Amino acid sequence: MSHQRLRDQLRAQLDDLKAKGLFKRERQLQGPQGSAIRVAGREVINFCANNYLGLADHPDIVAAAMDGLKKYGYGMASVRFICGTQEIHKQFENAVARFLGKADAILYSSCWDANGGLFETILGEEDAIISDELNHASIIDGVRLSKAKRFRYKNCDRADLERCLQEAKDARFRLIATDGVFSMDGLLAPLPDICALADRYDALVMVDDSHATGILGPGGRGTAEALGCLERIDIITSTLGKTLGGGAGGFTCGSHELVDYLRQRSRPYLFSNAVPPPIIMAALKALELASSSSELRDRLHANARMLRAGLEEVGFKIRSGQHPILPVMLGDAALATTMADKLLEKGIYVIGFSFPVVPQGQARIRIQLSAAHTPEQLQHAVEAFLDVGKELKVI
Repeated sequence: MSHQRLRDQLRAQLDDLKAKGLFKRERQLQGPQGSAIRVAGREVINFCANNYLGLADHPDIVAAAMDGLKKYGYGMASVRFICGTQEIHKQFENAVARFLGKADAILYSSCWDANGGLFETILGEEDAIISDELNHASIIDGVRLSKAKRFRYKNCDRADLERCLQEAKDARFRLIATDGVFSMDGLLAPLPDICALADRYDALVMVDDSHATGILGPGGRGTAEALGCLERIDIITSTLGKTLGGGAGGFTCGSHELVDYLRQRSRPYLFSNAVPPPIIMAALKALELASSSSELRDRLHANARMLRAGLEEVGFKIRSGQHPILPVMLGDAALATTMADKLLEKGIYVIGFSFPVVPQGQARIRIQLSAAHTPEQLQHAVEAFLDVGKELKVI
């Protein structure tokens, strides 16, 4: 029977993943997201959430979400163009567009949907997309949906990007697509170089800034602001699921014409329910907190500097970068999984990353800092990494 043969094949593949140390197990949290969380009945320090400003359980965010629930209800039970748009949806779109210095914005259920609904909507067979090889899977899948010609350049490689632009010289439109921050490495895309090439070859620039919105740049406006080229970026996609409250939802920012056309033709927007009111109200508050003061950003980056220095001092290899993602490089997939499990025993919640999430031979533990972490928690992490590192002969 086909049903049994499929089950047998999937079981064999799952067993193979387990044998290679690539099987991903989900640990269950027994409470809210935060710098400290409860797992299996005990409190551990959390270093693997995208909760950069510590807003996921912030009292102001919780209060805003509850206010949204009371005033606007639980959900819209409809897509936006039928009867799923409320005034708060437009308020957020206007607010985030102003924040990022763009003309307009459009909300999606996730940034995955924002990326999935972008390329096929605005580009056709006569166009070209030039994409960084390490772009997020949502960009990769979004590009696959488009009929545009596809070019891929080596990660952050200016010369290879120029090669692609030259090969795409006959296209009607050329769109360069890149992550602002490559989340497995904490590496910032070289946006000034990308924009210079875009100007030379008359190309558009699109940036997925999910790991930078709210935390990079003097005003928290992301990678492009941090690198001094925000006004040159044509399209920005990002998320509400990380810094801006940590719930769900995403958006695309750009020109009025771009946003208006996405409202008419972007399939994930047209056929998905509107983002629920509690999430929008929380995101509005998160945007207010992120834009009104640099206090949380300053604390976040101070925490990253402190932990990086502590881990490097005891002998760990951490990729350099300007982002509060600290990749502790280990190489071996099974070693990364084992180390993460042993760190959990010592009260440190981290995850080992391996292929296909990262390239073969580049397994690591990715540490993500939060403004909510305390110096005591950071010191405990250094001590735990030191103990486990010695036990596993990593250092």
